[in-house]
Amino acid sequence: MRNRQVQSGDASIHLVEGGSPDQPAVLFVHGWPESSAAFERVMLLLSDKAHVLSMDLPGIGGSTPAPASGDKRTLARCVRGVIAALGLQHPSLVGHDVGGQVVYAYLHAFPNELRRAVIMNVAVPGVAPWSDIKRSPAIWHFAFHAIPALPETLVTGRQMEYFAYFYDRLSANAGGVSQRAREVYALAYARTEALRAGFDWYRAFPEDERNNMAVERQTVDTPVLYLRGSKDPGVGIDRYVEGLRHGGLTNVEAGDIADSGHFAPDEQPEAVARALERFLGLGDAPR
Repeated sequence: MRNRQVQSGDASIHLVEGGSPDQPAVLFVHGWPESSAAFERVMLLLSDKAHVLSMDLPGIGGSTPAPASGDKRTLARCVRGVIAALGLQHPSLVGHDVGGQVVYAYLHAFPNELRRAVIMNVAVPGVAPWSDIKRSPAIWHFAFHAIPALPETLVTGRQMEYFAYFYDRLSANAGGVSQRAREVYALAYARTEALRAGFDWYRAFPEDERNNMAVERQTVDTPVLYLRGSKDPGVGIDRYVEGLRHGGLTNVEAGDIADSGHFAPDEQPEAVARALERFLGLGDAPR
């Protein structure tokens, strides 16, 4: 894997890259609390079949500075800038957690630009079952992370311990997110600016809801895979797929990752790679 920096607007974006540029391009977008490293093992498994790239979202890890807003439409514009800077033609976009919310925003903001898209392990603001998810007492951190400044004050210097709560609680099995990965992720959020950027994604949820509800009647024909760990807490996967269809995605299918919780790329990279290879048509005739 190779590291590089590209410019997207005012941001210098760090990417990890593998495979050959003459292969189909697949760009990965991580969630919270993760970095571009979340897809490292998946990318290695696909690098002989695809031009694989994973970016640190602006403000996280090697990508600076943090954006003025954490709303997903702003982040989607950044992703589009990265795609343009790299000269990628009709890439596929894969987003996990918050990255999946960015993919949804991208599909509506820039329809027909992606070959295929994958949304993993996430509810999308304003899209069913969002209302049920955000009301659940188990999702207490949505409200906490949205408080101005306080989360940064309490978590700075304690990233490893705080993040571990989510890795342990939301993974299907102990050790689903390895110690090495935990150390890499904690380092990616070591700067207060990085923590703020991550918490700003939550602070922007009300704006994301408004943006997504405003475009729910806009149809998007890009093929989309909604991928979810079989042991990820929440409602059944069909509810998420129905919500995405109601939100305007006309060509959505569901995929299940066995024996995985929320952090599927970390917990079951081989199964994720197989699902992506099939859906994206890698190594075969284009689908």
